[in-house]
This record gives sequence, structure tokens and C-alpha cells, in this order.
Amino acid sequence: MKELSISISVADRPYKLVTDNEHEELLRKAAKLIDRKIKEYSGSYAYKDKQDLLAMVALEYTTSYLQKEQTVTESDVDLTMKLTGIDKALDEILQHPVV
Repeated sequence: MKELSISISVADRPYKLVTDNEHEELLRKAAKLIDRKIKEYSGSYAYKDKQDLLAMVALEYTTSYLQKEQTVTESDVDLTMKLTGIDKALDEILQHPVV
């Protein structure tokens, strides 16, 4: 994979990053989402500086990530239980075939 040097802006600050082609678009999209959220929060909340807004954005996205992670974990447990049930049913059929 080819690495590229890119510059993105987050909260009006430029950051130089080295990434591969695959992640460049994700990084640029993430920076735009962060800036959009900062703009939303700046219109809705009192703040001293952009650090406060960045903290709010980080809290929102981290909370969302953790909720989704928990949902995936619960789905994995549910799926594992269903697959275990199917496996037991198949074992039962194979041990006592109907003729």
C-alpha cells in the first residue's frame, strides 16, 4: 500500500498526517463530521474556546461508539446461543437418524 502525506483541518487547525489511500477518505470525512458537530455545538452552548466544543464532540461520538459496541456484543451473544441450539439439534438428528 502506498502511503501519502495529507493535511486535514480540525477545529480550524491544520494537521499533517501520513496515511494510505484506503484511509484518506475516511480521515477527511471524519474531520468534516467533527467540524460540523463543532459548529452545531457552538450555536447551542456557551463555551470558552474550541477545546470545550471538541470535548463535547468527543463525548458524543464515544458514547455512540460504546452503545453500538454493546449492541454488537449483545447480538453476538444471541447469535452464539442460536447457533449452539442449531448445533445441538443437528447432533441429536445425526445420533438418532429417522429411518
